[in-house]
Amino acid sequence: MLQPQSNTDSVSYSNREFTDEPTFGEEPSGYIYTYACHEDEQELCTLELRCLLEQQPERLYVESNRAIPPERSPFIHYRLDIQCEAANLEQLEQIVKQLDTNDQTFKLICLDAAQTFTYEEKRQLERRIGMHIVGKAQMKQPQQLIGMAYAGGRWVAGSCYSSEPVWLHHNDKPRHYSTALSTRVARAAVNIAVPDPAASLIDPCCGIGTVLIEALSMGITVTGYDLNPLAVQGARENLAFYDMPDIVRLADLRELKGRYDALILDLPYNLCSVLNEQERRDMLVSAAGLAGRVLIISTEAIDSSIRSAGMQIHEVCHIRKGHFTRYLWLCESAV
Repeated sequence: MLQPQSNTDSVSYSNREFTDEPTFGEEPSGYIYTYACHEDEQELCTLELRCLLEQQPERLYVESNRAIPPERSPFIHYRLDIQCEAANLEQLEQIVKQLDTNDQTFKLICLDAAQTFTYEEKRQLERRIGMHIVGKAQMKQPQQLIGMAYAGGRWVAGSCYSSEPVWLHHNDKPRHYSTALSTRVARAAVNIAVPDPAASLIDPCCGIGTVLIEALSMGITVTGYDLNPLAVQGARENLAFYDMPDIVRLADLRELKGRYDALILDLPYNLCSVLNEQERRDMLVSAAGLAGRVLIISTEAIDSSIRSAGMQIHEVCHIRKGHFTRYLWLCESAV
């Protein structure tokens, strides 16, 4: 059963008790993720990070025991693997001596987390701590990154990984819809629907394939359908452009059979795709029968329609762009 994470559990992990004794481990004891988002996408970002990392995000970071590639999320900037923990900078100076740089050049970066720093303060901290790391520092093209941050009431340091904005490259696809989801929103939607990349996903109204491309780029097994032949053709062209397999078929959602782990339904909403109440309800009922975890995206508030289709709403967020708002519901189907 789908269980939303509670704020209490999240806070207890991030602010867990820390002794004054410094600790070091070759294997990370946890992970710090730093992130940023536009205020219009704050709700989307918070929901996505909570689904992916099973923790409630703090203002600038999330501490989690889940390790994911930082490029998985369009909002994450860095992942810091916690290998060193210290109550103060003096202890951190001593404990970072145990970091193994594997004879590779390194660069130490100070990240903003529970505490933020000015540019000059970051450089001072990097010099102060970096001089105690055994190895050769290289500022321009280091072979590895090491991160440090203040979070959870202590200083942490360890291997650090930056995010590659994979989704931005998907803006170059040859076919576009003016009403399609942005690649950033599509990627976040996939992560909310499928936090476990081993799960199967269906997009029964796939349009030009924006969701499909993001899912495939993360190694997720996904299948796409659409009732519009032109949309199917456009999706196939876009998938081929990125050397991705043809996973799109022409079909009506209301006639689909089978069972998947998750489903994303971006309801049609342009002038040529006006749905009446019965058509929308039929689509929602069909969606509920195809997967247990259902993510619904709409330009209208349709809470009552979702519930009448046999689904329980666990989360809802709003994605705003000027005066335009999309609604996103994370639901569980008992069908």
